[in-house]
Amino acid sequence: MVVLVTGGQGQVGQALQAQAQKHPEVQFYFASSAEADVTSADSLESIFTKVQPDFCINASAYTAVDKAESEQDKAYAINVTGAKNLAEACKKHNAVLVHISTDFVFDGNSTKPYTEDDITNPQGVYGATKRDGEMAIANVFSNYIIVRTSWVYSEFGNNFMKTMLRLASERDALNVVNDQIGTPTNANYLAQAILDIIQHIASHPGFNAFGIYNYSGEGECTWYGFAKKIFEVNNVKINLQPILSHAFPTPAKRPVYSVLDKQKIKTVFGLAIPDWEESLKPL
Repeated sequence: MVVLVTGGQGQVGQALQAQAQKHPEVQFYFASSAEADVTSADSLESIFTKVQPDFCINASAYTAVDKAESEQDKAYAINVTGAKNLAEACKKHNAVLVHISTDFVFDGNSTKPYTEDDITNPQGVYGATKRDGEMAIANVFSNYIIVRTSWVYSEFGNNFMKTMLRLASERDALNVVNDQIGTPTNANYLAQAILDIIQHIASHPGFNAFGIYNYSGEGECTWYGFAKKIFEVNNVKINLQPILSHAFPTPAKRPVYSVLDKQKIKTVFGLAIPDWEESLKPL
């Protein structure tokens, strides 16, 4: 089995590289954005012809939530045109596409975990481009798995956990937002879940449960609660104070509540998802 990973140098791409070492039976090809430019159909045709993948994991994405508000064209090119180009390449080369999406496709006004069937209503450019990317894939073909996730962090790339630990090394006190609720997701656990999904599809000829799935850690917390646990696990002593969102304005609006319901992915693929606090420990 051959698996092509686009965006191989990003946070999820690096997590996939780490987890891929546990799967010597699979031939992985990790392509950088230069080698597999998702905004270029010609670039993708070249890499697909070379690699001939059975599966393509799209870990390339424009994820700068605030910067997207002023770089709409760039975000659209990567998150929408890129998703469409990959779907077309997968359809032509008979590959299954596994595409990573986000909780930002929802407006955050719910009071219970979002299911895959809930109506999307993104509140910013980033969320809108990710939602439009999902739709672009669905308009091309049906052999796709879209995995919506949230609050992704790891030892790789730039993320909340690494920012908190860096700031704690520079300051004696920190203020963190305490009125946005979601679920942290360790990129390594997300990567392993994606590989489990691929193995499941490959070992079930005639698999037909393609579509959208939610994956994040279990449970919920605020950013303040997340930060508190990060410092606890890493034995960091700091004066941590909760604040309200309006005290820390950002260009892009954040969902107030973006917990995802994971029942579908657990039922279809038999995944066991650990609590977000447990996931803070290395996989």
